[in-house]
Amino acid sequence: MKLSTPRWWYDRDPDAHRLARTLLTPLGWAWQGATARRLAKGRPVEVGVPVVCVGNLTVGGTGKTPVVQAVAEALAARGRAVHLLSRGHGGSLAGPVRVDPAAHSAGEVGDEPLMLAAEHPTWIARDRAAGARAAVAAGAQVIVMDDGHQNPALKKTLSLVVVDGETRDEEWPFGDGRVFPAGPMREPLAVGLARADAAVVLLPADLPTVEPDLRRALAARPVLSAHLAPVQAPPAGRQLGFAGVGKPWKVERALRAAGCDLVGFEAFADHAPYEAATLARLAAEAARLGAGLITTEKDWARLPAEWRGRVAAWPVRAAFDDAGALAGLLEAVGL
Repeated sequence: MKLSTPRWWYDRDPDAHRLARTLLTPLGWAWQGATARRLAKGRPVEVGVPVVCVGNLTVGGTGKTPVVQAVAEALAARGRAVHLLSRGHGGSLAGPVRVDPAAHSAGEVGDEPLMLAAEHPTWIARDRAAGARAAVAAGAQVIVMDDGHQNPALKKTLSLVVVDGETRDEEWPFGDGRVFPAGPMREPLAVGLARADAAVVLLPADLPTVEPDLRRALAARPVLSAHLAPVQAPPAGRQLGFAGVGKPWKVERALRAAGCDLVGFEAFADHAPYEAATLARLAAEAARLGAGLITTEKDWARLPAEWRGRVAAWPVRAAFDDAGALAGLLEAVGL
């Protein structure tokens, strides 16, 4: 059973939910130690082409996949044959496998790779080095790795970490700095930043700039900003929304900001599979409310084929505010 992301993780006040934080902190120390040992023992391999890693400092909900898409587009525009590489979280196949959107399901390769494969050659592999070699053998001139900042298997030419820039309502992307499961961090902030070449702060459409406090927290590395924007307006009419992503409340907020007439919204755990009974219940509730069903592109990829015509997908993309800053990073490493 998948568990939803605790919203209290993102409260920077250490006194908030003190009991839960205190009880979970020893597990956070164990997680932190295991990550540090894995990184220390890693022997990153080179596969003959540049590897751009787009990773996270937290356990999810930053908007990493849209940034992967934007970086891949920037590289493709520079004439590079770009292949994407993912672990395939949530999928059953170990790989290396090239994702075929017409043949694979999210249950086999994961929802994010299925989305990415619609635009660029995409590989899933639990062994990242093996996946990168397969991509190179298939003609990749540069690999963009979706996630993997804490994975030492590949030598990275450029490491970007994506940070959620939505800091309103007392939300802080790093909480009080504790490591999972006591907080959202995969590792301490300073440790993760030390291995990054730059941070990409992803902002919602209605937040124009990176908050000064967040910029100061990331000052150890260059900070690029990007905005998340819908590809198209939400469908007209009343809608019942649902999402199983890292921070589902951000989807609800974004839909309302885009003018969607939401009559309700249900949150699920990140990568949660949608069973027929769950979808039937959502459809019955939507019918009762005289509404359609709407979800994210990532969630839509996890729907059974027979439900995709009954649910509207709402795709979003990330656009860098200063394309020249991204170009400068790419050029600095020969890309």
